[in-house]
Amino acid sequence: MRPIFFALLLLAGCDDAINQPKLPAYRSAAVGPGKVPPDRIEANQRPAPPPPLTAALLARGQDQYRQFCMPCHSELGDGRGMVVQRGFSPPPSYHEARLRDAPTRHFYDVITGGYGAMYSFADRVRPADRWAIAAYIRALQRSTDAAPADLTVAQREALP
Repeated sequence: MRPIFFALLLLAGCDDAINQPKLPAYRSAAVGPGKVPPDRIEANQRPAPPPPLTAALLARGQDQYRQFCMPCHSELGDGRGMVVQRGFSPPPSYHEARLRDAPTRHFYDVITGGYGAMYSFADRVRPADRWAIAAYIRALQRSTDAAPADLTVAQREALP
């Protein structure tokens, strides 16, 4: 008898949720897109051009890369990160010709919107840091593809 009593008591507390006061969804000025945070861009708006390449930008890019990219892409950018070693599908190596030939903007856009199995990092990585990561990726690519002829005379003399 008690369970029936409690069920009736609960049902007595229910009201008709259909007849609630509501704003018309498409007729109110209060309904519409919200304001875009200052560090984000609106749809169809191009982000600011990349900042000048400096040692500080590369250091920031390395730091951000280690936080967000290294688990999948690895320290070397070869796509053999710890997550991949645990069974996740491997991302492409940054050292592939296709990605070496891609514009730096490609890396910024992939970080922003995701690509393939990679999800968007737009809500995790600020736009300025996306450019820093893209610059660091370029440094990673260059580190495995540099030739002694690319160095200045002073830099070549400093080599062991």
